[in-house]
Amino acid sequence: MKKKTKKKILVDMSASMIHNGHVRLIKKASKFGNVIIALTSDKEIKKYKNLIPELSWKLRKEILIEFKNVFKVIPSKFIITQNFLDKNKIDAIVQGSDYSKRKFKCRTITFNRTKNVSSTTMRKIAARNIKKTVGKRL
Repeated sequence: MKKKTKKKILVDMSASMIHNGHVRLIKKASKFGNVIIALTSDKEIKKYKNLIPELSWKLRKEILIEFKNVFKVIPSKFIITQNFLDKNKIDAIVQGSDYSKRKFKCRTITFNRTKNVSSTTMRKIAARNIKKTVGKRL
């Protein structure tokens, strides 16, 4: 009897500030097979988001690989291509609704984003908190 191998499920993310939206998406993706995180490089984050990630690629990988539902973390560019999916033999891609227009040859599974959660929002809150803290010290 042939042993059934789990499907390779790709979740691409920058995870510059890891939050519960990432955790929820990874958990949902794990129901379809082995989760492989395509983690955006520092250089690509700078190029496409015009910011330096709070944690380096190496540190973000260290955190993500410890998630119980993450099988592997691989480096990626900001824009995922069909060639990247083919090269890594991906069976399906799981994504947030902000990428709902992306279509690939493999199965594409889209989930709604977690409401009121994003790295951008977290950065704005942190900036306000820093401003308040600095103002108190003067």
